[in-house]
Amino acid sequence: MEDLEKWRKAGKIAREALEYGASLVKNGAKIREVCDKIDAKIIELGAKPAWPTQIGLDATAAHFTPENDDESVFKDNLVCLDVGAHVDGCIGDNALTIDLSGKYSDIIKASEEALKNAIKVLQVGTTLGEIGKTIQETIESFGLSPIRNLSGHGLSPWEIHDKPSIPNHDTNDTRKLEKDQIIAIEPFATNGAGLIYEADHGNIFSLIDVKPIRSPYAREILNYIGENYKNLPFTTRWLIKQFGPGKTNLAINEMMRNGMLHAYPPLVEKNKGMVAVFEKTILIGDKIEILT
Repeated sequence: MEDLEKWRKAGKIAREALEYGASLVKNGAKIREVCDKIDAKIIELGAKPAWPTQIGLDATAAHFTPENDDESVFKDNLVCLDVGAHVDGCIGDNALTIDLSGKYSDIIKASEEALKNAIKVLQVGTTLGEIGKTIQETIESFGLSPIRNLSGHGLSPWEIHDKPSIPNHDTNDTRKLEKDQIIAIEPFATNGAGLIYEADHGNIFSLIDVKPIRSPYAREILNYIGENYKNLPFTTRWLIKQFGPGKTNLAINEMMRNGMLHAYPPLVEKNKGMVAVFEKTILIGDKIEILT
């Protein structure tokens, strides 16, 4: 497989950065500082962040990272930590959950066991429905629900959410895993409804289309995004460090109006149920290789 060593390196760095991040998640720690330290660790280890480190608290499953002026700290939260690293577009994607309250060990165990059991059924020819069924049965055995409208996904160069979608419930999907596919399996468990909705606004974006824009500030920031992130997600917090809040907000607003950016708003459990996730990146071959 082409670039396999880059995929392995990205996976190893993503795993190390996730473990490092987990050691920083403590009551009283500033959430923004934890995210920034994890992003810096990825660079120190020889890769680049594949997206801004995401921290979901309690009912927030994914797609949250703090604003540049957010002074919030961890306080007895259920913390979903999602970390990605890339080497020349080859991506390692992994996540884990930490319970700072001591109340939700069952939700954590349900998600973690679902991931382990899903990995056990993987081989060339396993159907997507089989993976979803395994995840659903494992989570429901704890009296909890999988989040049905979130899924794992394929990974390809510079593409974090590629086909196929890997379901977290039994969809009877008969499509089969193929040799040399790289996938991320990502079971979300909750004591809520098992569905998420998109919150009103977020601060994570990716560049999906380049069009002419009038503002010189926006052009400058557009060029910076293209050079540094290509089509991988970034956050306004990163841009504000480089360009300040005024220029950044003007540029983001103009690019959004022109349909150039895809926004990733935070994903919140419908009934405000608590959410846990565990995730690994896996290469499907004659043997299954866990890359993260």
